[in-house]
Amino acid sequence: MFLTHLSLKNYRNYISQELSFTNKVNVILGENAQGKTNLMEAIYVLAMAKSHRTSNDKELIRWDEEYAKIEGKAVKKNGPSTLQLVISKKGKKAKISHIEQKKLSQYIGHINVVLFAPEDLHLVKGGPQVRRRFIDMEMGQISPVYMHDLSRYQKILQQRNHYLKLLQTKQHHDEAVLDVLTEQLIEIAAKITLKRYEFSQLLQKWAEPIHHEISRGLEKLQIQYHPSVQVSEELELSRIIEAYTEKFVKIKEKEIQRGTTLAGPHRDDLSFDVNGRDVQTFGSQGQQRTAALSIKLAEIELIFSETGDYPILLLDDVLSELDDFRQTHLLNTIRQKVQTFVTTTSIDGIKHDVIKEAAIYQVSSGHICSPDTGDV
Repeated sequence: MFLTHLSLKNYRNYISQELSFTNKVNVILGENAQGKTNLMEAIYVLAMAKSHRTSNDKELIRWDEEYAKIEGKAVKKNGPSTLQLVISKKGKKAKISHIEQKKLSQYIGHINVVLFAPEDLHLVKGGPQVRRRFIDMEMGQISPVYMHDLSRYQKILQQRNHYLKLLQTKQHHDEAVLDVLTEQLIEIAAKITLKRYEFSQLLQKWAEPIHHEISRGLEKLQIQYHPSVQVSEELELSRIIEAYTEKFVKIKEKEIQRGTTLAGPHRDDLSFDVNGRDVQTFGSQGQQRTAALSIKLAEIELIFSETGDYPILLLDDVLSELDDFRQTHLLNTIRQKVQTFVTTTSIDGIKHDVIKEAAIYQVSSGHICSPDTGDV
């Protein structure tokens, strides 16, 4: 798949911008704080209906404006489509081919993107919440049902935590309500846990050979999923539900004492081992970078295997963070098959034919020059 056209209105520092793109590599060139990352974020938001940089949608709207609008035209294996997202202080409205979508979960996944930015090193080095978000964002692109289940889980979790607080502070004493909420939570938690386990297995399948190649055959990457209950290939959904039921019975009193839910997908984590050692704790910076790069390249292949379309790749100021070998491997991998957007302050240090063949867009103060005409 590839994005042929992008239109921005009142988005961050863009007043109004119309752009057309090649289906290969598009380089967004400019000094810092001019709007390069804002453009990448806009493509990401168009696909995911949320930003990777902020949870406050109001920040996406240009100062003193009432709304921001992003519109894009994409070509996929099953034909072209137009996506539109309007962000206002009242919320978001999403359209696919001019038809408004009642739920964002029905909208997400019509354009698939993989973002790789310097902060993605936190995928390996950061806390569990970073990795949970990574799983949720990637799975949301290939499974609308997953996004629906996750949304339901978060609502029930919020209700359950609220009721646990009431029990903790003795404002309520009836545990029957808690039991009902627990039963509802378990049903969805089991589905999410099973889906995340299957995702981790797929990610392992694609990332291990990629990592082996990037490390010149010296390292083996292993991805492990750590849920609140044990999961394996043999376990069916009913057994995971049983495991969660047993778990919540054991921790019920402790949860009431603490006033919060102590088990479930909101406490999951992933770990990355290189040659049997946790790369987060024991890996060098180079090993952590290789692991992060391998995971991102694996995402591309995983999405293709699940959807039949290669995703759009967003490389936000990341090439300068990679040494020549990793940089070359990345660019060779995407060549001729993945539409790619690259932001950088200079292309002088990037010695690769892919960049020489790219369309170059100049960014300055929220205006972008077309590579063909030079017009802003």
